Amino acid sequence: MRALAKVLAGAAIAVGLAGGAAAQDSTAVKREAWAVSGLNAPAQMVVDHWGVPHIFAASARDAFFLQGYNAGRDRLWQIDLWRKRGLGRLSASFGPSYVAQDRAARLFLYRGDMAAEWAAYDPSGREAVEAFAAGVNTYVAEVKAGKRPLPVEFKLTASQPEAWAAEDILRIRSHALVSNVSAEVMRAQVVCAAGVGADKLRRKLEPAHETKIPAGLDPCVVPADVLKDYLLATEQVSFEVLAKSGRQAEASPQVKLAQALDAYQNEGSNNWVIAPSRTATGRPILANDPHRAVGAPSLRYIAHLNAPDLDIIGAGEPALPGVSFGHNRQMAWGLTIFYIDQEDLYVYDTQGDRYRYKGGLEPMKVVHETIDVKGEAPRDVTLKFTRHGPVIDETPDSGKGGHAFAMRTVWNLPGASGYFGSSRLWRAKSWADFKGGQEAWGTPPLNLVFADTSGDIGWSAAGLTPVRPNWDGLLPVPGDGRYEWAGMMPEGQLPALHNPPRGFVATANQMNLPPDYPANRTISYEWADRSRITRIEEVLAATPKATLADSMALQTDSHDALSRRTIALLAHLSSPDHAVAKALEALKAWDNDETTGSVAAAIYQVWTTNHLGHTVVAAVTPEKARVLVGSGSLDAVVTYLETSEAAPTREALLLGSLGATVTELRNRLGPDMASWSWGRLHHARFEPAAAVLADRQLAEQMATGPLQIPGSAQSPRAATYRPGDYGQTAGASVRLVMDVGAWDNSRAVNTPGQSGDPFSPHYRDLFPLWATGAYVPLDFSRAAVDRDAELVVTLTPAK
Repeated sequence: MRALAKVLAGAAIAVGLAGGAAAQDSTAVKREAWAVSGLNAPAQMVVDHWGVPHIFAASARDAFFLQGYNAGRDRLWQIDLWRKRGLGRLSASFGPSYVAQDRAARLFLYRGDMAAEWAAYDPSGREAVEAFAAGVNTYVAEVKAGKRPLPVEFKLTASQPEAWAAEDILRIRSHALVSNVSAEVMRAQVVCAAGVGADKLRRKLEPAHETKIPAGLDPCVVPADVLKDYLLATEQVSFEVLAKSGRQAEASPQVKLAQALDAYQNEGSNNWVIAPSRTATGRPILANDPHRAVGAPSLRYIAHLNAPDLDIIGAGEPALPGVSFGHNRQMAWGLTIFYIDQEDLYVYDTQGDRYRYKGGLEPMKVVHETIDVKGEAPRDVTLKFTRHGPVIDETPDSGKGGHAFAMRTVWNLPGASGYFGSSRLWRAKSWADFKGGQEAWGTPPLNLVFADTSGDIGWSAAGLTPVRPNWDGLLPVPGDGRYEWAGMMPEGQLPALHNPPRGFVATANQMNLPPDYPANRTISYEWADRSRITRIEEVLAATPKATLADSMALQTDSHDALSRRTIALLAHLSSPDHAVAKALEALKAWDNDETTGSVAAAIYQVWTTNHLGHTVVAAVTPEKARVLVGSGSLDAVVTYLETSEAAPTREALLLGSLGATVTELRNRLGPDMASWSWGRLHHARFEPAAAVLADRQLAEQMATGPLQIPGSAQSPRAATYRPGDYGQTAGASVRLVMDVGAWDNSRAVNTPGQSGDPFSPHYRDLFPLWATGAYVPLDFSRAAVDRDAELVVTLTPAK
């Protein structure tokens, strides 16, 4: 398998960088004919050598229908599980262990007016969703009729796929990345334990800001597990409980909350767009690599839809119609998270099912629903809602009243279906069209970048932005009427740049509000650190005639800019301990590039991940808050160590934590420092959740890797990992680099592959390419598609 991976990687690097495959013998192309119920007119689907489907249909409706049908062909288990999780229907397929997760998911479904919901998207959006769902249903029907194979995961779980309703796709909100309720709760716990100042190492605030406790809030009434339903509703489905005789021991609420915060903060992205004046070809380049949890199958799916009034290619989530980012014939667009604060936790004084509001008692809305349970009688569950949103926790009435906690989120508003705002970009042609789509965007909150074939480039923030007239959004607030959203900020007031003078614009989830942005337009105070964007902007500024290869190299760059500041703190230090002295020497001589072969990268990452932060927090943070602050954020820890306040203890903290690092590395990699390397620790191995139900041979078939991976969360490559074993958990879910106007030159790579079938050649074929920084062609013209065809399917309406 490893030998095959090397061959595949080498072949794909040659294809990706040399400009495409040579013309092939047409007799090597597999050809099939399928009759499909629900298709309105004959169509064709070409699957290329990398598993990308190119759908050529007589109408946009048929193109979206076939996209849904093909999503069933390639990813049925994944999209079916996405739907069941989002709608709260896991118990019907998997049994009583999932009732709590189903109830939690139902709290966060969109329950508003569907007419307003449909109207929030492009006028053609409803046709796309309905056709896509119809296509999925056709494929599901074929599976149930025995015409198509049932994916192995259904056999492992003794379950069956279900039919879709079009509304399901929009009503499910839990896949859309919004924030910051988890941060509010963690901050409340820290403030309760030791005051506002104890939170300074946990998260750096930008713009600089002093957190204020809202009048009327007692942070100590917020339970440690107040977000248990929220975390259940948004977490991935686990099958551990089905694989073993009993439920596994659960982590503490504080650990679960910290894990959720880490996961969200590490799911960033990079994008940039370069003007014609700064490229070798005189055409814009647009690059995008969204960073999310990585695993098998891939979160993303690359697809191409062609019809008389539609021609789009790019990537999105396989359960959604269209593409979330990519290009059409005239325009390309890309996305990263722009950290708008779109959530608030409300705290209520209650009497039974009533809560205090503006001097009176207001009744909660109580909804009774039935959850179907496999092998058992249905369960009746109760859902409660206040005027602000779903009630996610309650504390008992002690005689003087109880408390309830509800979450207000933009999820509840029309137009907030995750990523479906892209429907307004599929046919966009210009900056004006792009801005029209941006100003109607819902969730997740994004940095949208743009380029068109005329040479225009630009950037705009996008997303529903609550206006908080009298608080900063950093802590929960009383729900008694004193803290109400004053509507949404007009999206035209969000920052934007059109044809910037420096000839490029880049985003990496950093605080990128312009210096002159009005202070009264509060967006957020919590952003990614500047490590990735610092490196990206340095490279772009130093490249006056950029090429596609330059952008590919930058997407996979493993230089850690934050490490420069960290290592500068060591400049004048020495140690009598021989091993620590050698570690200091290695770090001081390091070029900050986290390659797999680097000794210094191994020392630095183990030091900053598992030792430096904990050491500083233990010395600086009040004892009662230390377990909550954990290791802090590296940016905040380094910022503190750079201050005069830290001067008296700085040397001891740095050398003490470095000594612990050397001890850990000796235990993991042996006593010879010369043999240490980052790649020996940092690896990617993807195992799907259902693999725990498989026998050893099948489980291995379902897994991919391990492969050594360069970089870290602070490098443009963004290879986030678990602190315990350094296995990669998040990173580029897909990479696109687009040559705007000469589209066939564009390049892409998914991971680990396009297919969700562990027995498909396209399940893991892209994994070694992704790991080594290689790409494949993103064919767009019919000639290029035909040149790289592996499978050609002629589709006709079934009689």
